[in-house]
Amino acid sequence: MSPTDGKGPRAQRKAARPMEILEAAFEEFSAQGYAATRVEDIARRVGVTKGTVYVYFESKEVLFGEMMRHLSTPLADTRAHIRSLEGPYPQRIEAFVRYVYQRLVADRKTRELLRLVVAEGARFPHLADRQDEEFMQPLCDAAGEMIREGVACGAFRPTPLAEIPELLISPALLRAVEHLMFDDRRSTDLEDFIAAHLELLWSALLPCEERTGTNGRTARPDA
Repeated sequence: MSPTDGKGPRAQRKAARPMEILEAAFEEFSAQGYAATRVEDIARRVGVTKGTVYVYFESKEVLFGEMMRHLSTPLADTRAHIRSLEGPYPQRIEAFVRYVYQRLVADRKTRELLRLVVAEGARFPHLADRQDEEFMQPLCDAAGEMIREGVACGAFRPTPLAEIPELLISPALLRAVEHLMFDDRRSTDLEDFIAAHLELLWSALLPCEERTGTNGRTARPDA
């Protein structure tokens, strides 16, 4: 049973209000940045008074921190998703790469979270640290572990990527930053970008005899 079951419309609305405020805060902070955002503008989005916002969040700084935590909650499934990847190691790497692009590039809230972390990280270093600990570091750790396991079983050749897995993720970060800067004004198709990223990875990871297709380009691994 949910917390609002059995309650009247007024009580249900009150129970939902903190989440509504956090969603409105996301829109305002994303559009204006921390310094330029006014609590009254957040309240206006929700249809409440400025004082109502302070009933739930004692200051703009507290509201910003709670909004960042609220946005970060879906990222907590990162470890579970990565652990669920199965199949031959090249297939796992491709699934992992596509997951990274889905989260960093295709998901608007994650993109805006990245923008806020970069823009406000100096003001709120603990929030930047939290994003690194809960999302980026698990991604890097998982990438490094997969590559080392692939090397150990002969699926991949020894490569510095095993010790610097950030290099596996960095093209997706570049694409996410480009999207934040240029929106849709850059014309490179996302699928083409991912395909080029994967081809670079196969050049670095696959044994020489498996890397070259009939056209002289890096072959897409089937296993």
